[in-house]
Amino acid sequence: MNVLWRCFTIVHALMAALFTVAALMLIAIAARTGWAAFAGQWDQMSAQSIIEAIGLLAGAVVAIQIAETIVEEEVIREADVSGPTRVRRFMSRFLVVVVVALAIEGLVATFKALHQQPSELRYAAELIVATAALLAAWGVFVHLNRSAEELEPEAMEKAKREDAKVQ
Repeated sequence: MNVLWRCFTIVHALMAALFTVAALMLIAIAARTGWAAFAGQWDQMSAQSIIEAIGLLAGAVVAIQIAETIVEEEVIREADVSGPTRVRRFMSRFLVVVVVALAIEGLVATFKALHQQPSELRYAAELIVATAALLAAWGVFVHLNRSAEELEPEAMEKAKREDAKVQ
């Protein structure tokens, strides 16, 4: 059984490495896009390129944060994500990054739609509304999960002890 857990740890480490590589690629593409906008005419198209680069950087942030979460939770801590405390912390780390990235993408989509294709504005608005719904659902989850944590105070203590592994 210990060998099986070690295999899962290796797979998680590989996934984190792939997320990191994807983030680095997105950063490089965003930098190239931004540099092309900087070196070219400083006009509407350059502004659109910069806005697109911001969207790419938001995706890179998501990828790198997912990689960090996987490494800390699955590789370093080897945490069992089954108790309410661990689930809330894991989901919160993941969702905060996703919600911020989706909000940025919604703004990028809004700017692009306003300046290029106003007919696409509806989809940008739907993305922003969906992001708000995700944020509200996350708040409900945290509230309900906190009540479950009060039933298992030892899980919170165990989670705090596992945090020492990362520091």
